[in-house]
Amino acid sequence: MKITSRFTVAVQTLLVIVRFSQTTKVTSDFIAASVQVNPVVIRRTLLSLKAAGIVEVKAGSGGASLCRDARTVTLYDVFRAVDAVEGAEGELFHFHEKPNPACPVGRNIRGILDPHLADAQRAMEKELQKVTLFDLAQELRAAEQRQN
Repeated sequence: MKITSRFTVAVQTLLVIVRFSQTTKVTSDFIAASVQVNPVVIRRTLLSLKAAGIVEVKAGSGGASLCRDARTVTLYDVFRAVDAVEGAEGELFHFHEKPNPACPVGRNIRGILDPHLADAQRAMEKELQKVTLFDLAQELRAAEQRQN
């Protein structure tokens, strides 16, 4: 199983917005400096988050802001916005195209493995639904206080 780095980039992007938007214009360049990626990566991330109704982005160098309360945005929402687009029908696990139907393993692999993979995906999604941006922002504040 591989979840792309788009998910963690999106979470960091959102936390930068939450942390700095009250005092700073949060542009793609500003976020990119935190994530240490090209601003184009951040712009693509912001487009996905905007399409999901999580952020608002002002044209030019207007900056980004949340358009939902951080208490209502879960990690699952972020995952669905940026990573689930990769999977067919949102499936985390993907089978190779053509297992050999003449082989008893190839013929039966999907039927025996699919229920277990579906259970694993549901468990992961349930965990992601428990954590909000607000929760992470609180953890970030606590981490900053410990460092000071």
